Amino acid sequence: MFSKVNSAALHGIDSRIISVEADVSDGLPQFSMVGYLASEVREAQDRVRIALKNSGYKLLPKKVTVNLSPADIRKSGSWFDLPIAVAVLAAYGCVPGTCLDGVFLAGELGLDGSIHAVRGVLGMVREARRSGCRICIVPSANAGEAAAISGITVLGADHLKAVADHFTTQRQLVQTRTNIEEIFREKGTGCAADFADIKGQRMAKRAAQIAAAGMHNLLLGGPPGAGKTMIARRIPGILPPMEPEEALEVSQIHSVAGILPAAGILTERPFRMPHHTASAVALSGGGAVPRPGEISLAHRGVLYLDEIAEFQPEALEILRQPMEEGVVRISRNTGQYVFPADFMLVASRNPCRCGYFPDRTRCRCSEGEVLRYLHRISRPLLDRIDLHVMVHPMRYDELTGDAKEEQTAAIRKRVLRAHEIQSRRYKGSSFRFNADLSAAALREYCPLPQEAQGQLRQIYEQKHLTARAYHRMIRVARTIADLEEAEHIEMKHISEALLYRPAEALM
Repeated sequence: MFSKVNSAALHGIDSRIISVEADVSDGLPQFSMVGYLASEVREAQDRVRIALKNSGYKLLPKKVTVNLSPADIRKSGSWFDLPIAVAVLAAYGCVPGTCLDGVFLAGELGLDGSIHAVRGVLGMVREARRSGCRICIVPSANAGEAAAISGITVLGADHLKAVADHFTTQRQLVQTRTNIEEIFREKGTGCAADFADIKGQRMAKRAAQIAAAGMHNLLLGGPPGAGKTMIARRIPGILPPMEPEEALEVSQIHSVAGILPAAGILTERPFRMPHHTASAVALSGGGAVPRPGEISLAHRGVLYLDEIAEFQPEALEILRQPMEEGVVRISRNTGQYVFPADFMLVASRNPCRCGYFPDRTRCRCSEGEVLRYLHRISRPLLDRIDLHVMVHPMRYDELTGDAKEEQTAAIRKRVLRAHEIQSRRYKGSSFRFNADLSAAALREYCPLPQEAQGQLRQIYEQKHLTARAYHRMIRVARTIADLEEAEHIEMKHISEALLYRPAEALM
């Protein structure tokens, strides 16, 4: 007897529908599986056979053949256990085969028949809906994220027997519902880490505000303990909230990585802070079966590289292409995998290895050691960072003073206003923020005052700017103008933007 159910294979963050076919016939008893399978999928035959036995099904010894189609797509992962088990039950006649039309299944089986959580369910259910499936049965632990996809009935199950009973109408599984709009209404709007906690550092906080307003990359330099990490951690609090569709996109990436929280949907923008020992693969993603790396997990959020000069140079150079294109492309013999990587880079570094240059009363590094340390970050990568600012040590009076600092809520209002201006300006185009503008688009959206042309020529030649650095300076000037709600870029905006291109970044 023949049966067929639907499941899915992951390809990057996307999914492809897989037909799990089972046939039971007379012949020498055996259990064989075909269809370009990875080792963990081949192991499913043992898990499925024992899980069926321990779930109370005494199946006659027959020749069982399972095919995962199409055969030219490599299948990996443990979520094929549940669809294989249900297909085998239907082929034996224990489950009505007609009940499986339009049904999608995914889940890993324990030897006792229990169903365990798997990764990538959010994207699988989205693809199942697109392909016309009407019912989706997943592990109960994954039901919350699966139900975030509207237009398909999601059922959570804890045991193989419960799934079989659902199809034989003995006991129906309960539908899981997730109201994304309600989740976003109920989420907190406050930020535990407030900019008001940071004393002084006016220029650094101004640079963080500009970076958030235009989604520019930011490099914070300064000695240890000056407040670089404190500033970086507070930047997500001044970014605009994610829209529901945007949250689903980000949640899908985290689902594929297997780190989606129990709530099933991310409502806050990601803030990723990998250690400086992270490898190139850990940052970009990859592996035999490619998974998203840190730069993809920071999609639509902030990637913070603390002590960026301590990262491996080959790992840092991987950032260059994603910072320009907003995606990571990984090629394998099984195909090309594309992971989203539209992130805001925030980095910090010390001025030397000991951290105290140019204070010669504390710094013991030679000039050669200082230069070698600074040059660990390549010029092409520095060119892709829009704002460079020094965070200076705080004076005692600043640290202990009673001066009131501006709160995150006030800064966020200005940033949101700047984003609204950009949204109107770029409506109908492929751009979202000032940082996205191409060189050609700068002529259309960022006209420069005629009286500034001579000064800009002098700046370009004296500072030895590259074309990329020049264009990024103009984008920053446009953002500064937006924060002031100015219609056109003025010379004062350009002058401020130039402050964030320090000499060491222009060498």
